[in-house]
Amino acid sequence: MINLTAKQISAVVNGEFFASSSFQDFTVSEIITDSRTFFGGTNVAFFALSGPVFNGHNYIAQLRKKGVLLFIVSDKNFIDDKAGYILVKDTVFALQQLAAYNRSRFSQPVIGITGSNGKTIIKEWLYDLLAAELKIIRSPKSYNSQVGVPLSTLLIDEQYDLAILESGISEPGEMQKLAPIVRPDIGILTNIGDAHQENFHSLEEKLLEKLKLFAGAKKLVFQSDRFYSKNIAAFCSQNNIDPINWTLENNNAAIQFKSKIKSASTEVEAILKNDHYSFSIPFTDDSALENACHCFATLIALEKDPKDFLTQFSKLQPVAMRLEIKQGINNCLLINDYYNSDLNSLSIALSVLKQQAAKSHLFKHVILSDIQQTGIETTELYSKVNQLLQVWGINKLTGIGKDLYQHQHIFQLESEFYTGRSEFEKRFVRSNYSSSAILLKGARQFELEKISALLQQKAHQTVLEINLNALVHNLNTFRKLLRAETKIMVMVKAFSYGSGDVEIAQLLQHQNVDYLAVAVADEGVQLRNAGITIPIVVMNPEHDSFQNIIDFNLEPNIYSFQLLQEFVKALEEFGLSNFPIHIKIDTGMNRLGLKTEKEVEEVITFIKNNKHLKVSSVFSHLAGSDEPELDDFTQEQFKRFADLSALIENSFPYKIDKHILNSAGIERFPQHQMNMVRLGIGLYGISQTGLALQQISTLKTTVSQVKTVNTNETVGYNRNGKIKQQSRVAVVPMGYADGINRRLGNGLGSAFVNGQEARIIGNICMDMLMLDITNLEVNPGDKVEIFGPNISISKVAQLLETIPYEILTGISQRVKRVYLQE
Repeated sequence: MINLTAKQISAVVNGEFFASSSFQDFTVSEIITDSRTFFGGTNVAFFALSGPVFNGHNYIAQLRKKGVLLFIVSDKNFIDDKAGYILVKDTVFALQQLAAYNRSRFSQPVIGITGSNGKTIIKEWLYDLLAAELKIIRSPKSYNSQVGVPLSTLLIDEQYDLAILESGISEPGEMQKLAPIVRPDIGILTNIGDAHQENFHSLEEKLLEKLKLFAGAKKLVFQSDRFYSKNIAAFCSQNNIDPINWTLENNNAAIQFKSKIKSASTEVEAILKNDHYSFSIPFTDDSALENACHCFATLIALEKDPKDFLTQFSKLQPVAMRLEIKQGINNCLLINDYYNSDLNSLSIALSVLKQQAAKSHLFKHVILSDIQQTGIETTELYSKVNQLLQVWGINKLTGIGKDLYQHQHIFQLESEFYTGRSEFEKRFVRSNYSSSAILLKGARQFELEKISALLQQKAHQTVLEINLNALVHNLNTFRKLLRAETKIMVMVKAFSYGSGDVEIAQLLQHQNVDYLAVAVADEGVQLRNAGITIPIVVMNPEHDSFQNIIDFNLEPNIYSFQLLQEFVKALEEFGLSNFPIHIKIDTGMNRLGLKTEKEVEEVITFIKNNKHLKVSSVFSHLAGSDEPELDDFTQEQFKRFADLSALIENSFPYKIDKHILNSAGIERFPQHQMNMVRLGIGLYGISQTGLALQQISTLKTTVSQVKTVNTNETVGYNRNGKIKQQSRVAVVPMGYADGINRRLGNGLGSAFVNGQEARIIGNICMDMLMLDITNLEVNPGDKVEIFGPNISISKVAQLLETIPYEILTGISQRVKRVYLQE
């Protein structure tokens, strides 16, 4: 922890200190940068970060009400006499300065990790291997950005024996800012891949940028089998760094590894000089092997005896790198976070719990395991945990573990304690859990996923995973194409394109979008009942929905004079005035909307003579914004909209927003963004121009059975799956009732299993499909991806000669949605 006074911080960041005469200097022990995840506490300083999307200065007043007394700002206009302020030129740079200062006070070894993949898993596995003998501080989750790295570094202090910090970059120039903060003694370069490649001219440029992190390191761990290993060796020589290189391909390296895959594990032999070491890892994929080799080599870099750790490699567990949100029993919401267990990650998870509980006014329940290897005496540790639970307004605690059991007297809220998970399972009563948001937080060794299995609503292994971080990335990618003042309306109709309405809407509200849009009023009612408060536009209002529109403060799309008259009659009955509406103009789509100047003028006259309505926006819809061959028609639509919307805009004394751009329009015609844009399929990772979006959805399941099918036998209904040679077939519990189009059967479609694509064989059944796995090593229980990072939704849509919208919206609601969030 930083533990500096306000004036000391001001000196470190070269700031100008402002405070009223009544301000009393205090010791800061916590740094925050996001007002949305801070609920309360003392001894806090807020860095008002500013960027293309958000301006942290706008939340200073809100944070003062929560008790924050010190703010680091870059805009003098926000300074008043109500708190202490440190004025700097750049708040991000100031945060980095403070972190670099804190790092300079830490004399114990620091391991710095960078690369395109594997950073977080290596960090967590090193912690698992070393935590029994060392007190380790590590980056919370994947805090590896320009802000995440300094926040991680600010957590270290002299009570720890080792720090493990990961660093990530997305463009040139970033690593030279992170290097003085991390200053690793030992470096690990995982690999160089295509992630964020759009911002680099070549892989070599990216490599040289990442290597800047290690310029002052004493040792560097890397794989010598890569094509760029000679560049790394030259870098080590130039900077007097001891290379701890390793190989799986018999190259000249300090450590030689050999591996042999078994049914559910990999046997590894490490040869170091004349010494041989054998160990096993409970994984069979190449990436896990590579990560384990990095960990072994790092033990050598730390001058540890490998013999002391060989058995621990067999106990390594998968790392759930993202927090999961899923539906539980009896109207419960489960938030699973088995990633790690420490005070910092607990605070992050509690902020998510409060956010998720608020949307449906759920009881807040935390199931927590013992927190280990913190370096804090247990009584002090659990006193801090008790304080965190109270600050975040938690209603109940369930403690799992002997330490929590022995310190249960510390907790000042409703609580129950069990010495271990098995005791909890024996005493579990299903009916005791209802209408609650339940956070399961703990170290992986406590296997809280088994408690989650008791609490989850659907046991069907077919799931649609929604990566909420990818969704935020996509939202911010589009925001960068817009002016800061341009509003964003996000389309969440049709169950948010199959991704789940409430969870997506809650995240978008958290991200401060301006409007949400639904297709029908019932969708809007569900969002209001879930705690969504931002404006919601109903695109297809019906006469029978007027009651709900009025009762739940929804805003209708007015597309005809008749609809306008009918809605006003409903408003008159309630005596309402200035009710917000949105006027739809048809500029060539020939769907809903006012098409002629006469229709528009008729509506204008009616509204001007009516006190019940207020026009919030006027909009239209592009028919072919994603097709360059239709650009002439699109330009005609822009002109038509400009003419007709001007009639409305000039008829009223107040400001009216205008919007015509959809996702493809934002990408291709940003000059027509006007006051607002409507973001739809782009949010979910589909780009028309090659924009660096991330696919947010992964549809996956598991193999139910593997069988051998002989020559001339057939597979599936109607005997369409003809076998020409002896084959192995995997049966997968997913079919057209789950949303898999039957046309993908008989070899058209495929699934990704164990690193390769396997063709679908035979007709797709209602609840099952079969894969030809003749040349693959596949076993029951193995993961199967229908679409996701390895098979894109766009590819599936192309096979079916349709669009990604249909693929996404076609996923059945019987498929369990699991939400992942870092």
